[in-house]
Amino acid sequence: MGVADDEGTHVRGRRLAVLAAATAILVAGCTSAQDARGGDDPTAAATSSAADVRTPPDPALAPYYEQQVDWRSCDGDECADVEVPLDYANPDGERIALRLRKHVAGRPDDRVGTLFVNPGGPGVSGVDYAAYFPRVAGEAVTDRFDVVGFDPRGVGASSALDCGDTAEVDAYVETDQTPDDASEEQALVEASQTLGEECERGSGALASHVSTVEAARDLDVLRAVVDDQALHYLGASYGTKLGATYAELFADRVGRMVLDGAMDPTLDSEGVNLGQAEGFQTALEAYVADCVETAGCPLGEDTDAGLEEIGDLIASLDDDPLPTSDPDRPLTEALGFYAVAYPLYNEASWPVLTEALADGLDGDGDTMLFVADQYLSRGSDGYTDNSTVAFPAISCLDDTGDVSLDEARESLAEFEDVSPVLGRSFAWSAVGCSTWPMEATEPAPEIDAAGAPPILVVGTTRDPATPYAWAEALADQLDSGVLVTRDGDGHTGYAAGNGCVDAAVDEYLVDGTVPEDGLEC
Repeated sequence: MGVADDEGTHVRGRRLAVLAAATAILVAGCTSAQDARGGDDPTAAATSSAADVRTPPDPALAPYYEQQVDWRSCDGDECADVEVPLDYANPDGERIALRLRKHVAGRPDDRVGTLFVNPGGPGVSGVDYAAYFPRVAGEAVTDRFDVVGFDPRGVGASSALDCGDTAEVDAYVETDQTPDDASEEQALVEASQTLGEECERGSGALASHVSTVEAARDLDVLRAVVDDQALHYLGASYGTKLGATYAELFADRVGRMVLDGAMDPTLDSEGVNLGQAEGFQTALEAYVADCVETAGCPLGEDTDAGLEEIGDLIASLDDDPLPTSDPDRPLTEALGFYAVAYPLYNEASWPVLTEALADGLDGDGDTMLFVADQYLSRGSDGYTDNSTVAFPAISCLDDTGDVSLDEARESLAEFEDVSPVLGRSFAWSAVGCSTWPMEATEPAPEIDAAGAPPILVVGTTRDPATPYAWAEALADQLDSGVLVTRDGDGHTGYAAGNGCVDAAVDEYLVDGTVPEDGLEC
């Protein structure tokens, strides 16, 4: 159902702009409870116990910790490149570069320090996030902190992974993710293996050194080169895993740390996919319940019937992809999955999903393809960044599970039970790392961050991508975890329209005031 008149085009463009804005964001017990979760400044322990700011954990790393940062002007902010070792076990070997972007504190005389921000993914650009974050964060935060975003190793403008050209990445993305027979099952695992081989061919040793543990070690180098005694950090989605890993490795360097939209680091790939299947189903049900109460909803007036219609549409794309204005890119089932899932990250994007579904049900795949491409960072001339390939490359190095085709097949009933609409896709995606050709050189640690000052964990009750149960789990695993709950829809809780959450986070970051554990907003 194309929109021909000018007013319709304007409305459509405005709604798609909402989704594009959302992309910038998404682009992701206590040993002494009363003392650790009181109202004192959480940086006090780090400041009193940590050694000199630039003292490295290993003397061989001194050249990295002692380097001087050459900041340069970039689009109203400041940018720089910092060197880190490719392999921390061989600091005298190859070096790689990390790109940073800094938004300078509005009140430099009252500056607390540097707030490092990471939007998640893994694979989303923190440099881009740093350009967006000051527009949505509390003014008190941006007044008192230099906000620094960084592209982790392997990502974006840092030393980046090269895993093939547009056609090769398209082939990986559009592989049938709900195989119907043995040949399609084999094609699914081979697609992941082929992508991994392309990463290794195009990126060399870097492809084996993009794990979260290594990114956390990089983060301590970044803390040192901006001359901060303690790391102040806000991580969203996967950024919570990165932050928690840092807290485990450098507990005495933790300052004010916010982990928003938390991941549960104890889960393997099957556990992550099962949790997300349930989370996206919950979010989809909330969306459909809202849609059917709205005039013009293309799903009718009944929530269950509307959910079934979405499921039937996605399934129909397996045999009959929808035509789009690009004859070489019909809307396949894989792309249809992304088109439905992505707007669920942000409640403000629900109208975009409504429009996409209306067009799709009318036989026009253009809007759904646009939405899928937003998620995949796919432009008309190819991919605009490497997030689509960085995601599996980092995830598979971190993954502790190894789900076989037989195990995925056996899990289908459980996945479809928690998510009748999207469950099959999540079940089969768990096999993606089973044939990945590289392994991490350093295992991920168990995380409790013993000795760290209070760490804020923010969870949203109907978060599709990082279910609320994960926030509860991470807060419990961290010895000093403090849980803040947002009752709402969408991915992550800070700067999502909830004044209670925003006030708790802002006061913690700016003044060091730790909210009550279990605060509900």
